[in-house]
Amino acid sequence: MDVSRKYDVNAADCPSRAVLEHVTSRWGVLVLALLRDEGSLRFSELRRAISGISEKMLAQTLQTLERDGFVHRVAQPVIPPRVDYSLTGLGREAAAHVWGLARWVEERLPQVQEGQQRYDLARAAATR
Repeated sequence: MDVSRKYDVNAADCPSRAVLEHVTSRWGVLVLALLRDEGSLRFSELRRAISGISEKMLAQTLQTLERDGFVHRVAQPVIPPRVDYSLTGLGREAAAHVWGLARWVEERLPQVQEGQQRYDLARAAATR
């Protein structure tokens, strides 16, 4: 059976839908893209680099990405504890895709903002 046909992200009960949500969530994209750029980072380095993320959300995101096989976690047996995070092979592959999307959004943001302004003006005019 063709593996690409085995799963259907459009089907409500398909497990691929949850994985897609993990890698495309706001924090998932940022963690994957940052680890792609930086290699191995400690928890505190990730938190400082991703503006606006709480410790709780970062911990949850890392745990989810680790469970999915995208992130590798290494706890060093030192005091104070040191934990490093890096991408697995699968994580590097996923990160390449989301990194491209993130950079495309950055490059196209002026056009997106123009579209938003046109929409908002048209919407405001229609409600008068």
